Amino acid sequence: MNRQPGSPYPLGARPQAGGVNFSVYSRHATACRLLLFARPDDLRPSHTLELDPRRHRTWHYWHVFVPDLPVGTAYGWQMDGPWAPEQGHRFDGARLLLDPYGRAVATPPGYRRDDPAVAHALRSVVADDHAYDWEADRLPCRPFAQTVVYETHVRGFTAHPSSGVPEAHRGRYAGLIDKIPYLVDLGITAVELMPVFQFDLHDAPPGLSNYWGYSPLSFFTPHAGYAVGADPLAPLNEFRDLVKALHRAGLEVILDVVYNHSAEGDERGPTHGLRGLDNATYYMLESGGRYANHSGCGNTLNANHAVVRRLILDSLRYWVQVMHVDGFRFDLAAILSRDEQGRPMPRAPVLWDIDSDPALAGTKLIAEAWDAAGLYQVGGFGGDHWKEWNGHFRDDVRSFVRGDPGKVPALAERLLGSPRLYGDGQREPAQSINFVTSHDGFTLRDLVSHNAKHNRVNGENNRDGTDDNRSWNCGIEGPTDDPAINALRLRQMKNLLAITVLSLGTPMLLMGDEMGRSQQGNNNAYCQDNALSWLDWTGLDTHAELHRFVKGLIALRNQRESVRHAPHLSLEQLMTLVRVQLHGVHLRQPDLCDASHSLAVTASSLSGDLRMHFALNAYWEPLAFELPPGLNWRRVLDTGRASPHDLVALDDAEAVSGGSHTVAPRSVVALFARANPA
Repeated sequence: MNRQPGSPYPLGARPQAGGVNFSVYSRHATACRLLLFARPDDLRPSHTLELDPRRHRTWHYWHVFVPDLPVGTAYGWQMDGPWAPEQGHRFDGARLLLDPYGRAVATPPGYRRDDPAVAHALRSVVADDHAYDWEADRLPCRPFAQTVVYETHVRGFTAHPSSGVPEAHRGRYAGLIDKIPYLVDLGITAVELMPVFQFDLHDAPPGLSNYWGYSPLSFFTPHAGYAVGADPLAPLNEFRDLVKALHRAGLEVILDVVYNHSAEGDERGPTHGLRGLDNATYYMLESGGRYANHSGCGNTLNANHAVVRRLILDSLRYWVQVMHVDGFRFDLAAILSRDEQGRPMPRAPVLWDIDSDPALAGTKLIAEAWDAAGLYQVGGFGGDHWKEWNGHFRDDVRSFVRGDPGKVPALAERLLGSPRLYGDGQREPAQSINFVTSHDGFTLRDLVSHNAKHNRVNGENNRDGTDDNRSWNCGIEGPTDDPAINALRLRQMKNLLAITVLSLGTPMLLMGDEMGRSQQGNNNAYCQDNALSWLDWTGLDTHAELHRFVKGLIALRNQRESVRHAPHLSLEQLMTLVRVQLHGVHLRQPDLCDASHSLAVTASSLSGDLRMHFALNAYWEPLAFELPPGLNWRRVLDTGRASPHDLVALDDAEAVSGGSHTVAPRSVVALFARANPA
C-alpha cells in the first residue's frame, strides 16, 4: 500500500488533503506497525504497514501518511519492544493497540477484554473533527453564582421503561434530548454527565457490568453504547446533537472526566493501548515496575509527565473546541497534583497548565479534590480557576440534620460558603460546590431510610462502598408503611435539599433525588446497570410533593439571587457584618456549643431589595426563634408544614406576627421581607 513519511504533528489520525496522517508517541518501542481494516468489524486487517524508523520516526514519535484513505477506516497500532516489567516495559508486538488520540472506537464481534487476538481487539476509527454543522451554536456561559448543577447518568436517566421516551432512545444521548423540557421545567442550569468517554463495560465483578463508566478506554471518544446508530462514528454526531440541544435550551454541559487512571488496571489487567504503547511513560510506577494505585482502580496515570500532560490538555481542548462542552468535573483530581513518584506537589504542572490554558479560559473546572490513597485537598486545591466538590459540606450538613452533637459551628461555615476553607485568596462563595448526595453514596431517599449500606448484590460481600454515610433511617431500616416514619423521612429530605440549594455556594443535585429515587440502600452501585440504578419516572407521581418542593426551591434561589456578601472573611468577621448575621434562638447569639441543634442566619439579596431569615432546628422539640425587628416577615418555606404550605411564592406567603417564630422539630424555615415595601 502506498505511504509517505508523514508528520509527527498532529497526534492521532487526522484527515488532511489527499489522505490521513497518523502519529503516535512511543519512546521505548523498537519497531512499529499500523494495521488498517477495510471495515470496522473485520476480523483481519486489510493492510499492515511496517514503519521504517529512518523515515517514519521523529524523536519519539512514529508517523506515516496514507494517501486516499477514507474517514471511517478502522486502525490500530502494534509496538515491538522489551518485555521487562521490573523496568516498566510491557511491550507485546502481537497486541493491537488503541490510538490514545483516537476519535472513535469500534468493537468487533466476539470482543473479550482478555483476548489478545487481533481479530477480537478494539480498534480506533478515523474521524473528521469538522464534519458537523453546529448551526451557530452558542454556549450559555452562565456564571457559577447563577448555576444549579444536576448530576446525571446518560443511560440511567432514560433507560427505565417509565421514562416515556421512544424505546430506541432509552438510555441514549437521544433519550436525554427528549427529556430536556423536564430539566428546564425543574429549573437546573447545568447537567453534569457521568463519564461519557468510551469505557470498558467489562471492568466489573463476574456477571455484572461497569455502569458508572469510570474505566476509560479513550480520552477523545464519546461512549458508543449511548448512541442509537451502529456506525462507529455515530456517537460523535449524536453527542454533539445532545450538546447543541442543551445549549438551545440554555443548559450547560459539564463532563465528569477521568484522567487519573485507565481501564487497563494493574499487572493482571488487559492491554488496550497505553500499556502496550509505552507503559513506563503513561503510568506511575513503583519499585520493581509495580503500578501505583492512588486511584483504587489498579493503576495511576503519570499525569505530570510532559507527554501525559499534553494528552490531558489536548483532550480537554478537543471537548471544548470540537465538542462544545462547557466544563469538566475531574474525578479524583488530587491525583493530578502528584509527581511521578506519587508525592503531592504544591504547584502541580498539569493543574496550572489546565488553569492557565487560553482555550479553557471560559470553561467550568470542578475538582473532586481527593483520591483513593488518602490525599484530601478540599479548600486547598491548586490554581485560581478551580471550583471544588465540598466534601465537608456533604458530611457536616448530613451530620447536623441527623442530629449529631457539636455540628452547629461547622453548619454555620457551610451555610456561608465555607469561608475558612476558601478564604485564602479572597475567592467567591461559589468556589464551593455544595452537595449532600452524588452518584458515589446513598441517594437522598436512602440517606433517610438506611443506617447501613446494603451492597451484597455487587458481589463483594458488602465490603465495597463507604461505611461513613452519616445517614439515619428515622427509626426503621429500609422501606416501611409507617406513616409517621415516612412523614419524618420526607421532612428530612426537604431539610437537606433546602440547606443545599439556599446556602452560599453552587448547589448540585443528584439525578432522581427530586422524585425519591432509591437504590435499596446500595451506596456503590457502579456495577448495577439495571432498575436498581435507573431513574424510575413513576416517582413523579409517588413523590410529587418532593418534586414540587425542589422546583420551588430552585425558583426561590433564583428570586433570592445571591445573598449580599463580601469576599470571603473569617466566620468571626462575618458575624460582625450587618449584611450577614448569625443567631441562635436569640438574636445575635448563635449557640455554638456541643449540645446545640439550632442556628439562624439573616442576609440580604445582592440588590438589597430582599431580606432573608433562615432558621434551622435539628432538635426533636419545637424551638422559638427571635426575629430581626422592623421588617414585615413572610413565611416562604417551612419544612414542618404539609404541602402546599411547605413552600409558597413570596407574594402568597403568610405574614408572621410578633417578635419570634416557632420552628417545628427537625425543620427548616425561611422568612422573607422586602427591604423597601411599596
